[in-house]
Amino acid sequence: MKIQMQWGLAALGLWSALASGSINYGEHAAARLLVDELVAEQGLDRERLLQVLSQAQRQESILEAIARPAEKAKPWHEYRQIFLTEQRTREGLEFYARHRETLQRAEAETGVPASVIVAIIGVETYYGRIAGSYRVIDALSTLAFDYPRRSAFFSKELKNYLILTEEQGMDPLAMKGSYAGAMGYGQFMPSSYRSYAVDFDGDGVTDIWNNPVDAIGSVANYFKRHGWRSGETVVVAAEPGPEVPAEWFNAGLVPERTVAEFVEAGLQPGRELDPGARATAIRFELAEGHEHWLGLHNFYVITRYNHSAMYAMSVFQLSERLAAGIDQ
Repeated sequence: MKIQMQWGLAALGLWSALASGSINYGEHAAARLLVDELVAEQGLDRERLLQVLSQAQRQESILEAIARPAEKAKPWHEYRQIFLTEQRTREGLEFYARHRETLQRAEAETGVPASVIVAIIGVETYYGRIAGSYRVIDALSTLAFDYPRRSAFFSKELKNYLILTEEQGMDPLAMKGSYAGAMGYGQFMPSSYRSYAVDFDGDGVTDIWNNPVDAIGSVANYFKRHGWRSGETVVVAAEPGPEVPAEWFNAGLVPERTVAEFVEAGLQPGRELDPGARATAIRFELAEGHEHWLGLHNFYVITRYNHSAMYAMSVFQLSERLAAGIDQ
């Protein structure tokens, strides 16, 4: 009975620690291995790293959020209502007006349309207004050490975050982001920040949290580095004949079949396209029936930002609304 009571108290203590987020990641075995790697590979200070990790807090709400991202369960006709709103369009045009010169320069230097850059920032953070309230160190530590299904990915991102804050002279305990550790106007993960973020205003600091100029340049650079082709079509509505194989739709994001192959099979694009261009066929669920599209290379590039056809279509259609307003 005494042993059972001791075990019960121990379990209660563990539950209390989990609930309060008071687990000391500085003493976590996997965290110490990560620190060993950072010391050996990057020459970072061991004691400082352990001190930072010991102040990271496990957040149960992060584990709950990542286990059931709400938008993934929605059909297209509901998903698009989140992003394709009059308010998001209006605020996007206001964002464009405030940063017109920067956006025009980014488009000129990278070939990525200003409307697409603004749409990404609009979909990700409502133009910087909703960029996340979690400490990045809490989000990445919780997911690296207490979310086994994706611990390898988030351990890599945590390493990049600790390197990044050292490189940029940032306080690793102060930076805020999403529940998954995405940061700033464009919601870059740490590895993307280190690879694609740029100092677009030339002030010697790359800041995508507070500096919209750097954020705009960084989003544009991300797309350029992922192969955006200036002036090319993104996606085209298509009308399927009954003979088009059902398995050709939503088969993957990579454009593998040629437009000519789709046309020969009975999927007719709504406008003339290069027969040799590669595309992917997409079927979206409407409240009644479906709509069909051919996503081309630039559509695939948008999915490199977020691996979802519905995400890419939301960005594209918001960008079209913005472009129409910009051209007026």
